[in-house]
Amino acid sequence: MKKSILFTFAFLITVVSFAQQERTLKFNKDTNLIDVVYYHDNGAVSQTGAYTTDGKLQGEWLSFNTEGKKVISANYDNGQKVGKWFYWKETTLKEVDYNSNAIASVKDWEFKNPIASSN
Repeated sequence: MKKSILFTFAFLITVVSFAQQERTLKFNKDTNLIDVVYYHDNGAVSQTGAYTTDGKLQGEWLSFNTEGKKVISANYDNGQKVGKWFYWKETTLKEVDYNSNAIASVKDWEFKNPIASSN
């Protein structure tokens, strides 16, 4: 029950923050999707992705911190979480694999001396 309430609260916070963020929308005739870019208050890109014409998240979504560094790579299919999602945080990387909108597996890595950038 606590997890459900916490998830609902987190979801509402996300929806409200998206509603207040500046964004650009553009219909992509090649994919028949609406490409969107959300911006942080400082003008840096916050998220990029696409929606179906009926408002469902589709394809790859990327999230960036206020300095422009990629922090999340996610995938959607008709609004459902699918495939591998990656979460970067300083010296750690979390890989979450989704199958039919449910978590199938989680892997964590820690990098003491990263040799490659996540951007």
